[in-house]
Amino acid sequence: MCRLFALTSQEPVSPMLAVNALNVMKEGHDGSGVGLFMSGLGGPFGQMPDCPILSGIFTEKGLRLLDEYAMSKGFLAKHTVAVTPKNDPPAGTPRRGTYLARAYEPSAQWKDLPKDKREAALVQARLDLRHMGADNEDVKVFSFWPDTVMIKEVGDPVTIAAYLGLGREEFFAKRILAQGRQNTNYAINLYACHPFFIQGISTMTNGENTAFVPIREYLLSRGVIGYEGYQSDSEVFTHILHFTLNRLGLGIEAYKHVITPLADQELENHPDRAFLSNIKNVCRKLTIDGPNCVIGCTPDGSMFMVQDRKKLRPGVVGGRPGIFAFSSEICGLNEAIPERDRSKDFQPMYLDTAIVGPDCREVKICRQSQSLLRPH
Repeated sequence: MCRLFALTSQEPVSPMLAVNALNVMKEGHDGSGVGLFMSGLGGPFGQMPDCPILSGIFTEKGLRLLDEYAMSKGFLAKHTVAVTPKNDPPAGTPRRGTYLARAYEPSAQWKDLPKDKREAALVQARLDLRHMGADNEDVKVFSFWPDTVMIKEVGDPVTIAAYLGLGREEFFAKRILAQGRQNTNYAINLYACHPFFIQGISTMTNGENTAFVPIREYLLSRGVIGYEGYQSDSEVFTHILHFTLNRLGLGIEAYKHVITPLADQELENHPDRAFLSNIKNVCRKLTIDGPNCVIGCTPDGSMFMVQDRKKLRPGVVGGRPGIFAFSSEICGLNEAIPERDRSKDFQPMYLDTAIVGPDCREVKICRQSQSLLRPH
């Protein structure tokens, strides 16, 4: 089992709030790893919102490969946070090289590209670097995107946070996803550690994706840059969200209709029956079979939680205007936001999508039984 915790705030906060929330849920996860996604960054990174930030782990050779690649693409380093621990790593944590978050000033040619071309180029650059370092593990890249930093490591979340100094101001962020568990179903692989990321979209999951293979094969057949890897059966949730937003042109409210479509009898009297029936038919191979609780963040800064139809994984949303949290357990919510109206805490059920928008004012609940607002 693993535990999930996410924060969305009007002001940048320390990722230690999320790490400490994971810690109080420790009976629900094995302490074997931690993964962090952070956006809406404060500090120096917050002053350069249009500069893509590379997040990863590099050996000395990997840093040389990175510099050569960046130079070949005309990317100039603008601000770097590099953590190269001198102390011995915690028990069970491999000794690695440098944990890096580096913002780049892109080339003039890149800036002149249309938005979709710029975004595709960043996705391709991340993949190029990942492939470049795969054989000898000289390069591990988790994200390459503006206003985004990701960190992943094997070990207890609190211990790793202290080891890497994650409480520093440069990692403060308005939106944080944190997961407490390394992939222990298969071989240890940092690319299998949640959260996952593609093109400004990140999700993490508690559960098992029993429909993984057909979903993976369908996504691989779409010809979309970045639909690859899949060291974890949960990475497809991120890519399905990307497919929903970027390929289908739908909003986050439609995500549940893609992964857990309503039964035919439930659609009979639905106000959007024809539209949703079409989505169900077109996206049939993206239907999940749970059990899964998914928490995610979209490029506009919205954060959400959904459950599969079985609703066999815990999840709760709560907070107050200005700061909200999505947590596997209420004790994690209590740790991070003790001062809130607890009567308003909400546990999404199988029809619900709980959303907090980028203004961080309230929790919006969308139910699949209701009319779906969709773009014209």
